[in-house]
Amino acid sequence: MDHSIHNHPGGAAHTDHGHHRPASAAATATSWAMAAQATLHCLTGCAIGEVLGMVIGTALGWPALPTVVLAVALAFVFGYALTMRGVLRAGVDVRTALKVALAADTVSIAVMEFLDNAVMLAVPGAMEAGLTSWVFWASLAFALLVAFVLTTPINRWLISRGKGHAVVHAYHHAH
Repeated sequence: MDHSIHNHPGGAAHTDHGHHRPASAAATATSWAMAAQATLHCLTGCAIGEVLGMVIGTALGWPALPTVVLAVALAFVFGYALTMRGVLRAGVDVRTALKVALAADTVSIAVMEFLDNAVMLAVPGAMEAGLTSWVFWASLAFALLVAFVLTTPINRWLISRGKGHAVVHAYHHAH
């Protein structure tokens, strides 16, 4: 049985990129650059939601907990939306695009959100600093950097096993 060409929902087909290799071979083939690119893609959506949530909560004078909850919720919304945008371009329906986004990004977004919010809560005065303070913005930038650095190895591991951003791979090459 030839597994060199795969057909995917929406009629897209692409050649085998190592999806059927043993995990050890796939792990070797999953580059740090590929993992960093997937993490950066995820971070973009997370950062949009995170910043928006932090700005809204801080501007409204909310305490840390509701601000963090809003930031996390918006990070998931924007993270999934960015992934869905690319998958929808491949011609799949909204329901399939949502399933792909959930499979591709949930672990990455969850880890990223845990890390960057933990950093924001750990930096003294960051949450109370206000939008005009350099402490707020420097802390948020540092928190997102920490999240990127610590999530990249997790994404590499997921991709090497055909999980995480690897789920989106077929749709990125549909055109």
